[in-house]
Amino acid sequence: MANVIDITGLPAERLVFSPSPLAELGAALHALSEPGHHPGLHGWVTATNAGLKTDLADRLCEADFLWRSSRSDILLPTRPGATLAEDLDELDRIDDERFVAAAFEITCSATYTQCTPSPLVDAGERARVREMAAARGPRQAAFTDRMLTDPDGLRVWLRRLFEDCEDAFFGDIWRRVGIQLAADARHKTELLRRKGLAETLSATSAALSLDEAKDGATGTRILVDKLATGRTTAYSNPADPGITFLPTSFGWPHLVFSHAPGWRPVLQYPVAGPELPAPATLELIQQRLEALAHPMRMNLCRTLSRGPHSTGELATAFGITPPEVSRHIATLKKAGLIQTRRRGRYVLHQLDLQVVARLGSDFLEGVLR
Repeated sequence: MANVIDITGLPAERLVFSPSPLAELGAALHALSEPGHHPGLHGWVTATNAGLKTDLADRLCEADFLWRSSRSDILLPTRPGATLAEDLDELDRIDDERFVAAAFEITCSATYTQCTPSPLVDAGERARVREMAAARGPRQAAFTDRMLTDPDGLRVWLRRLFEDCEDAFFGDIWRRVGIQLAADARHKTELLRRKGLAETLSATSAALSLDEAKDGATGTRILVDKLATGRTTAYSNPADPGITFLPTSFGWPHLVFSHAPGWRPVLQYPVAGPELPAPATLELIQQRLEALAHPMRMNLCRTLSRGPHSTGELATAFGITPPEVSRHIATLKKAGLIQTRRRGRYVLHQLDLQVVARLGSDFLEGVLR
């Protein structure tokens, strides 16, 4: 379960770590729209939503399909600016056809990984986008019609919306977190220079790793451990090859991966903090769920949750042979669910309650990542 970015032959200087005000605003807006994804931000979400003026809150609802379920690529700059105005200026330089196609890629695209014609120039694509928008309610349908009939006017409206967010709440946020994010980006850049990409990726996120070809094979890839699969190359945009890494203080548990055809890949990663647990790999989560799915192993776990037991004790309690118990214990142990220790000539097994308690949150983080 991994997304793949082919970086074969990419110079290290083409991997850019930089904070982005627009990307951080997108992450904040997502948290406001989906507070269930971000339990650690409930206090901030409640206070911020309560302080929004009615007009701004209504306009945010009109456009929230750009950031609610995921983040549109237009909110993830490949060349971040120092200020929100600079990021918005760069956004203004994208032509209408590409801007509109990117705006609809999350909620109204048949597939994210294939090029589709712009709905501004293709009648069939325009009809399909309108139909999918209508299924998501009158607000998105109206917003979609405005974007298709007056893209320039809609883009001015959207820029003003982001500027009003800066005045209402985001300006204060950026003054507080921008320094932290810039420091993290500088640290990652220096780590890349001194220690190399593999160590830098590990320090950026446990869901990122480097896959270097061996035994005469060629090619180097960055692997992104996410359920949704995707494949791209650092040369997807020939005019600007490379990868952009955007730190965020609002992003956890999400690791946002932008890899639309023709766009420079962008990864928005949550800045690590002592309060954030290291994410479990999706393979390990699946292994643990499968280990617990067997009825006998569920019964064994019930007993092992109450204290340590030997293989013989478990065999007698459940009326099965010691080898059968050993096979079940081996499966649970391989999944990291069992602690084992020796007492004299006996080997005792016990359920790791902390690991099991985290399984639900690990699963939720995995599907949200």
